[in-house]
Amino acid sequence: MTAALARPPRSGHLPALTGLRFFLALWVIFTHLIGKGHVYEPIVLLLPGPLQELVRKGYQAVPTFFALSGFVLARTYGWTMWTGAHFRKYLVGRFARIYPVYLLSLLIVAPFIVKAQDSPKGWLVAMHLTLMQGWFSGQYTAGWNTPAWTLSCEMFFYLIFPLLIVPVRSAGWRRVLSAALLAIVLTQTMWAAGISDQVKPMVHLADFLMGIAAARAFELITQRDTVPSGTWFYAPGFIGAAVILAYAQYLPGSISMNTLLRPMNGLLLLGLGLGGGWLAGLFSTRPIVYLGKASYAMYILHIPILWWAVSWPTFAIRYLYVPFVVGLSCVVYSLFEEPANRAIRWWTGQRRGLAAKRTESGVAA
Repeated sequence: MTAALARPPRSGHLPALTGLRFFLALWVIFTHLIGKGHVYEPIVLLLPGPLQELVRKGYQAVPTFFALSGFVLARTYGWTMWTGAHFRKYLVGRFARIYPVYLLSLLIVAPFIVKAQDSPKGWLVAMHLTLMQGWFSGQYTAGWNTPAWTLSCEMFFYLIFPLLIVPVRSAGWRRVLSAALLAIVLTQTMWAAGISDQVKPMVHLADFLMGIAAARAFELITQRDTVPSGTWFYAPGFIGAAVILAYAQYLPGSISMNTLLRPMNGLLLLGLGLGGGWLAGLFSTRPIVYLGKASYAMYILHIPILWWAVSWPTFAIRYLYVPFVVGLSCVVYSLFEEPANRAIRWWTGQRRGLAAKRTESGVAA
């Protein structure tokens, strides 16, 4: 049985989207270094008001990451035929992608976990090890690696992805636009139905769905004889997002910022995927693409590293911390993340092969 259904031809790797990851990760890192008493706050206060708002809202990079995850998964696994074997292989690949570096992040911060007085500590440790902390945000506030709540969301998205992609993978424009509209209103609808904003995997499902819709739109556009420049999509996406972030105080209170940003993220991913223009060109350069590949390590390691860096002199945090995080993350990506990813996939593949041989031997006997 084949692993994939018949599918239309598609282009390969989309480097500008990989490069985008680096800038999103940097935005998150810088946001954790500003605010009252933090090292970059004096610099931020020198900026005009709208630019200050942009810098301070690095947490809005997270929904973009979720949308990007949906986009990439839809293009990678969109036409997979979901047998039990293929689903297991897919889950192993997703686990291998995120868990080794995440476990490394917990080891880095382990001495502080041991000393922490958080209660109930055993429950908190179990939630962190099983990536369930995002389901209990607001109930327990252990901040050993605060960005890791997003991995709870990612694991949930990975599990339900096959259910979401099947209705969309062969959709025409009407169904794609309907999926995008559903993504825009889904979180607000959940809140209206009583689902708490603290149940993070549920409220961010809409961002993941927007990425899937954008991926199918990408497929439809690239099947045409003439493909427009991606600038026509990512330029309004960037500009629209910047205006929403910079002037958030003027937004209607009945609509969340994330709801308004969701279609901007869809346009951004679609446009950068198509390429064209100087911005997509910059994001596609070899150094930026490499940093984009290392961006997951930057994102998930920067807070554990910060636990140690807070004891550094102020000048060292200001001038050395970010370069240190970026440099160490590149080393981790090359020497640990990728080898661990390959090793887990190989090991599970070997086990499946041995199990299949035993089954065949039993049948032959």
